[in-house]
Amino acid sequence: IMNKEKLSLEGLIFEATKIHIEGNILTITLNRPERKNALNSVMSNEINYALAYAKQERSIRVVVLAAEGDIFCAGADLKNMSGKEKQPESAVPELEGRTDISLSLRHLNKPVIAKIQGSVLAGALLFVTNSTHAVAVEEAKFSAPEIKRGIWPFMVMAGLFRVMPKRAGLDFCMRGEAIDAKKAEEWGLINQSVKSTELDSTVNKLASDLANLAPATMQMGLSAYNKQDSMSFDEALPFLQKQIAACIQSEDAKEGINAFLEKREPDWD
Repeated sequence: IMNKEKLSLEGLIFEATKIHIEGNILTITLNRPERKNALNSVMSNEINYALAYAKQERSIRVVVLAAEGDIFCAGADLKNMSGKEKQPESAVPELEGRTDISLSLRHLNKPVIAKIQGSVLAGALLFVTNSTHAVAVEEAKFSAPEIKRGIWPFMVMAGLFRVMPKRAGLDFCMRGEAIDAKKAEEWGLINQSVKSTELDSTVNKLASDLANLAPATMQMGLSAYNKQDSMSFDEALPFLQKQIAACIQSEDAKEGINAFLEKREPDWD
């Protein structure tokens, strides 16, 4: 369980990321370009805090994960992991309990768009595989080069094999070779690749489209999607039957149906 107190962004200093809220959209920007946005303990903590805040706030309907610099993220900071560098302290409070970003993303149950302006390496794939959407520039390359360092991308596999065909994913992990954005799109790792000049407008449109849809139903639907993902078909069906019955009784559904009958736009506030 997360901290009982309500989380706040007031007065917090984010060192490794930038947090920006506009309308119903919260953007988390990885901000260690001088270190290829490698994930250290400070960055991980700030991302987890921002995601927990996004989950708590009803007004936040969409999260965008972006990055500064030429590389989206080079994965875990190996200096940080090797113990060769003193673990930095975070200025953002640490949350009790969950520390894994994959779980924070998966349990957010709100749309998350990975806005990929550069290459994605190793552990950074967890952002891409556990977001609901991923849009990348054509120049971006994707790789799990761990095998070349005598490591295997263990944590990445949980998300990777939920979006990528098994043989493609295995080859990707086994050889550690990079694939381009076109191949990543073909293999389902990303939704689409766009020209770098179109990245902002594509992601902005997608984020605003998603933010304009029934927020409570969206959460309920994503939560059910994640739960049924690990069920057998025979278990999933009765579970989903209960979910649809509850959904039809919800405020969002009532408003959506009334708006349709009254030939007006729904108001989801």
